[in-house]
Amino acid sequence: MAWADRCRPVARLRAKDVPPGVKRSRDPAFAVALWTAAGLGLLALAWQWGAMALGPFVLPSLQDTGQAMVHLVVSGVAGPALLATLVHALGGCLAGGAVGLVLGIAGGLVLPVGAMSRPVFTALLGTPPIAWVVLALLWFGPGGAAAGFTVAITAAPILFLAALEGVASRDPALAEMARLYRAPPLQRLTDLVLPGLADFLLPALATALAFSFKVAVMAEVLSGADGVGGGLATARSHFDLAATMAWIVLAVIVLLVADALLLAPLRGWRASRTEA
Repeated sequence: MAWADRCRPVARLRAKDVPPGVKRSRDPAFAVALWTAAGLGLLALAWQWGAMALGPFVLPSLQDTGQAMVHLVVSGVAGPALLATLVHALGGCLAGGAVGLVLGIAGGLVLPVGAMSRPVFTALLGTPPIAWVVLALLWFGPGGAAAGFTVAITAAPILFLAALEGVASRDPALAEMARLYRAPPLQRLTDLVLPGLADFLLPALATALAFSFKVAVMAEVLSGADGVGGGLATARSHFDLAATMAWIVLAVIVLLVADALLLAPLRGWRASRTEA
């Protein structure tokens, strides 16, 4: 009998095992899409109400913001800026997240590594991103390197702590069984450690991705780099609130698209794995 068969839990509730009397949602994806649309609609109504109540010098209307977005896109300004921010955010998140993930798994498996690394990454997580931006400007000067470094140093602790907790929460009985049956280290990693990380890593990845975009834009504003942050700095200097809100909305749209392309497949895999 293969090692994976020995370690697989015997009793697992499957979707087909749900009792007949228990009702199941016929189309949960449609329900989620419906409630998501309702939430966005409420947000748009609140925005429009705020614009009418506060005036355009405080909050521009949806129409003014939409026109500013169209102008940024048609004029060709938005495309390169969004691409630059995307590179800073995803590049920094990938570099920092990879370091945090590897060290988190190693720290969960090897006690000295985890004991030494945890306070370091906790301190990094508690350091305000603005402090890293200032240090990055002193170290690298103005430009995209400061934004990428700040994103990396922000994303690494998030993935490290998630991986560390995920490895530490693995079933000790299965770990002992793996030791008794002398499973190879690589097989222990792929069959025992990595599957248990999904519940911890997916929320951490979503958090790291969102923080990456926020930190990248902030670093771009302060460092004078290209990207959405540069567009926000220009709009601020012109006191153009409509353009400012347009840049914010464009950055959020790019974040949602990146989340849908990168993390939604992982969520689908996790859901199918849970039902299997």
